[in-house]
Amino acid sequence: MTANAQRFREFKMPDVGEGLTEAEILSWHVKPGDAVTDGQVVCEVETAKAAVELPIPFTGTVSELHFGEGTTVDVGTSIITVDTDPSAGPAQDGPAAPAEEVAPAAPSAPAAPAEPAEEAPEEGKRQPVLVGYGVSASSTKRRPRKQAAAVPEQGAADALQAELNGTVPGAPAPDAPTAPAATRPLAKPPVRKLAKDLGVDLARVTPTGPEGTITRDDVHAAAAPPARPEAPAAPAARAEAEPAAAPAVEPQSMAAIRERRVPVKGVRKATAAAMVSSAFTAPHVTEFVTVDVTRTMRLVEELKQDPDMAGLRVNPLLIVAKALLTAIRRHPDVNASWDEANQEIVYKDYVNLGIAAATPRGLIVPNIKDAQAKTLPELSRSLGELVATAREGKTSPGDMQGGTVTITNVGVFGVDTGTPILNPGESAILAFGAVKLQPWVHKGKVKPRHVTTLALSFDHRLVDGELGSRVLADVAAVLERPKRLITWG
Repeated sequence: MTANAQRFREFKMPDVGEGLTEAEILSWHVKPGDAVTDGQVVCEVETAKAAVELPIPFTGTVSELHFGEGTTVDVGTSIITVDTDPSAGPAQDGPAAPAEEVAPAAPSAPAAPAEPAEEAPEEGKRQPVLVGYGVSASSTKRRPRKQAAAVPEQGAADALQAELNGTVPGAPAPDAPTAPAATRPLAKPPVRKLAKDLGVDLARVTPTGPEGTITRDDVHAAAAPPARPEAPAAPAARAEAEPAAAPAVEPQSMAAIRERRVPVKGVRKATAAAMVSSAFTAPHVTEFVTVDVTRTMRLVEELKQDPDMAGLRVNPLLIVAKALLTAIRRHPDVNASWDEANQEIVYKDYVNLGIAAATPRGLIVPNIKDAQAKTLPELSRSLGELVATAREGKTSPGDMQGGTVTITNVGVFGVDTGTPILNPGESAILAFGAVKLQPWVHKGKVKPRHVTTLALSFDHRLVDGELGSRVLADVAAVLERPKRLITWG
């Protein structure tokens, strides 16, 4: 067993994040029999934070995949077995069960009479079976059925039916010569024809005639609206075997048909838990401001033509991010977190700027580390890489940890603004609404200007109304006059 344990290596679900307890297998890249090498990606899993590719730490041949795609597996559970020495041939004690092992037959299953049975064991001895128990030969001995074997096929079926009904084969038939078998309702042929014409299931009719016979009045009493007439040439046996008309579907069933249920897991499950915890832990305050961003939109167009920004993605979100970083530099106390366990406020001298990104697996918030130290081209490059990686589902857990403040761009959906919920562990989140041409008073005249609405939610335990208002006002001031990025820098 020791040699086989060294040969057949088990790869267990790792903790690809910090403190994660489970992960869902999204897809397998290998199958049993495939050769794998150390470091080769064998599957993709989704944790509560991101989708991650798992490399195998062994070289050999895949022996077994323990779980299928879509299965949620606890961290530390073996998910794949690799044969690290396939050239050694079949193992004596491999991970699979011996080839000779077969499932035991059910004790009540009758033996097939196709081939002669082997010599019966001695009376009272027990038959050996695989699961460790057996039954005595006398307990499994069946009475001879030679007479039944000689009966024609239909006769054998009738005898078996009579045995199931509790009657004795060969007993006198009922007085009525046309009485059917006990499994059929008692009714005369004309009554059966009437029931067939009216679409009535005789099995559901309450008989009132002598000895439980169904009468014509019984059929009329139970008659439903006439069904479509069937072909007269259909055999009677086939008509009797047809099921009754399906009952009307209840309203509840119709609602269930038009609904679909999806298990809450992975990123969606983690997001839901985090938002509930944040909403009911941190006292949220949200403030709004509407600002003329016409000059910012002009700056975006100019930066797109700047050689220093060639090949980079330049959009209004880039200027909003730079404006928020400027406001945080002017009011650093907003960049903090609440330590409930130690009853402390943790002020941070770095800004890990989170950007909320919508992905097919749910909303995730990766962050740009040390965003406060980046130049505009560096910030643009980091934003582009962050969004592209998130949409591909390749964001690593490390990229979503340690955020200090977040921006959510609801404007891309045409939404003016919202009341965003804080990302857990952060003190502020800025919502950037849609930029629209609106009538605006500019220099004493009403003109069409590019206008947007900003919303800042903050944790009122450590950010009071004055501090939150000053931060939001600074962001709006930079977007209204982008030259402040220089004068305030």
